[in-house]
Amino acid sequence: MSGSPNGSLGRRTFVLGTAAAAGSAALAGPLAGTASAAGFGWSDDGSNYVVDTGASLVFKVSKTNGDLTSLVYKGTEYQGYGGKNSHVESGLGTSTVGIAQSGTTILISVTYGTLKHYYAARSGENNVYVWTNKADSSVTATRYIVRVKAGLFLNDEPDSYTYAPTVIESADVFAKSDGQTRAKHYSKLRVMDYSYIGWTTGSVGLWIVRSNHEKASGGPFYRSLLRHQSTDGGGLYEILYYGENQTESERFGLQGPYVIAFTDGGAPSSSLYPGTLTTSWADSLGISGYVSASGRGRVAGVGITGRNTAYAYTVGLAGSAAQYWGSARSSDGYFSIAGVLPGSYTLTVFKGELAVYTTSVTVTAGGTTTLNTIAIPSSNDPSNASAIWRIGDWTGSPSGFKNADLMTYAHPSDVRAAAWTGNVVIGSGTETSAFPCYLWKDVNSGIIVYFKLTAAQAAAAHTLRIGVTTAYANGRPQVVVNDTWTSAVPSPPTQPSTRSLTVGSYRGNNYTFTYSVPASAWLTDTSAYNTLRIYVASGSGTTSYLSAGTSVDAIDLLA
Repeated sequence: MSGSPNGSLGRRTFVLGTAAAAGSAALAGPLAGTASAAGFGWSDDGSNYVVDTGASLVFKVSKTNGDLTSLVYKGTEYQGYGGKNSHVESGLGTSTVGIAQSGTTILISVTYGTLKHYYAARSGENNVYVWTNKADSSVTATRYIVRVKAGLFLNDEPDSYTYAPTVIESADVFAKSDGQTRAKHYSKLRVMDYSYIGWTTGSVGLWIVRSNHEKASGGPFYRSLLRHQSTDGGGLYEILYYGENQTESERFGLQGPYVIAFTDGGAPSSSLYPGTLTTSWADSLGISGYVSASGRGRVAGVGITGRNTAYAYTVGLAGSAAQYWGSARSSDGYFSIAGVLPGSYTLTVFKGELAVYTTSVTVTAGGTTTLNTIAIPSSNDPSNASAIWRIGDWTGSPSGFKNADLMTYAHPSDVRAAAWTGNVVIGSGTETSAFPCYLWKDVNSGIIVYFKLTAAQAAAAHTLRIGVTTAYANGRPQVVVNDTWTSAVPSPPTQPSTRSLTVGSYRGNNYTFTYSVPASAWLTDTSAYNTLRIYVASGSGTTSYLSAGTSVDAIDLLA
């Protein structure tokens, strides 16, 4: 995990946390000892099981449906808005709910059909540990949401629409009077970039520390909604499966623990973070689908050669039942991914977000699968191909292109976005920063790239490549060279069918379109600019930013 907190810890601000913010606050970690704190225990008020952690937190769980009905921290109720509780999805309905105490741990179990859900409290901690086991598709469960009362944490950030009264898309994207856009989708972060999410007043912090997402889908670069804030209250999410711009099938099984954590205003303890948290105390609790540390394995790589050291490399494991990832060490590419469920996985090495190497690995319980040095073939990285010119670089993301960073936390219509139109001249020094990260049929289709060729270059055929990272409504590039040669309309690659470009996500399936441009298409006058017009082809989509579109990774003309 890497990154830095987004926001300060000042009065009435919020924080999107990352592992880099770990060490400063030893505030809410698991207790090393076994002694029970004064007041620790549970009771039954007739409608709810009431758990006193023996610290500063008392919470209630409905005996009827397993909703979290109360979160009282230091005497203040934080849970609930609009008459709604905190729960799986929008509530499970009538369930079987039980409670048991085992030493310094209290476990509440909720059964609804094939779905099993758990809350655990540890003596002396201001935490609620949560697991959800969705066994199959018979029960809808795509999230856990902690609903928080209005007015306790105020903000005006990208995923807030408290101050954004105008709806501009699908009843979930809003515009403020100053033209800035807001939506719960605009989290800014990939899943690998954060360990916790929440708010702080400076004296009280309320967080969800995410699970390791081994049963989630989409991989390390996936983006989903994490939090929202509106006039009626706020929500913190642990996404069990998010279908928007999703590239993988849903995985089933036990997800967790994810942790609802209160602090005195600082970050949650790094001991709660995914990859750090240990739960040996839960080994004997009987949680359905739970696999202890001894039942898991590890994958380790000696190193990776053939890397471009200007970029970070990530190693991902993906199987039908689980997913994992870890960072490759910048000095030599060493990596280690622990806590892996036994099974077969596809191991992928990513340069940035671009897959440049794959192999298969098998993980066994209690074992370490050690890989010798991985050598990335030069041909696997498209950046290694000799090019006459190149816009951007092949990283699997639109990083560096115009508006690319803004689009992870704003709508394309946002007043802060630079114009989506405008042509590009090779050799200007601004080729990448001037080229828009997204192209739409109804917005900027037909953008022109100007470039010159030497006599030798103009005398030969060349391959043009356009890399994309996702598409909306089957948008794909068709090109015209010098208004004389027109490419065929390429077939659309497999991409997610939902919204993407307007909800903060460029992460779909990376794909490279290639065009064989004949020598007859080039201008023979070496002082004249050739023109490459890039259009978006598709009969799908509607209008404006919901017309067919695509996100750009890199464009180059090969030598």
